[in-house]
Amino acid sequence: MKWVVRDPRAMWSAAAISTVVSMQTSTRVIAGICLIAAPAVQALSTFFWNDHRQGITTGALIVIATVCWIVGVAAVFRLIEPRVPRFAAIGLPVAVYGCVGGTAFGVQGMNEELFNVSHAEAVRLLDEHQLAAMVGFWISGPLFPTSMFVLGLVLARIRAVPVATGLLISAGAIAFPLSRIPREVVIAHLADLVLLIAFAHLGVLLATGKMRLPLRDRPGTPTPAQAPGGQHEGYQSA
Repeated sequence: MKWVVRDPRAMWSAAAISTVVSMQTSTRVIAGICLIAAPAVQALSTFFWNDHRQGITTGALIVIATVCWIVGVAAVFRLIEPRVPRFAAIGLPVAVYGCVGGTAFGVQGMNEELFNVSHAEAVRLLDEHQLAAMVGFWISGPLFPTSMFVLGLVLARIRAVPVATGLLISAGAIAFPLSRIPREVVIAHLADLVLLIAFAHLGVLLATGKMRLPLRDRPGTPTPAQAPGGQHEGYQSA
């Protein structure tokens, strides 16, 4: 069946319909579970901090959490792409780079315990390799909370999720670096809790198919009505 757009100005864009159709239930459910698992595993990793450093167990859990972050966040960007295509095109690679930066810090924490090096000493040694440090840590690291902060605001603006959920995602993104930089466990637990609540709600909405569909960013744009014969009004099959 082929869709032919009669009046694209009054309906969903063809790209929006294609996105909705192509998101299989299994993909949506797995991505939703990953959005719940990512902050949950990350929160669990904080309990294994040792003497203000992450250590082996924490580092391993961060690697697992990173995989979940990438899978879940990629699905969210895919769903909102028809509504905010430029943001999705730029935001996804930035978010993935930020997630990879999280893995770098996790591996650093593993090495600190393996070689019995303090966090301060590890940072000092890393600074001797400025270019590698910038690419692997000091640029990629801040991109994760930054991308999540902006994503929360965008999701709230386009009403893909309740405004409170979008703002909570942004709040968690602000709290995240405030807890990781000084390595304060109590603040880290609070930041983890905020992220877990926000992304668990987002994950449930995604997994259950209750994220609001991405309509064109234009006030008063109607949704396509179902016409007799299984066709959508404004479209005809050929």
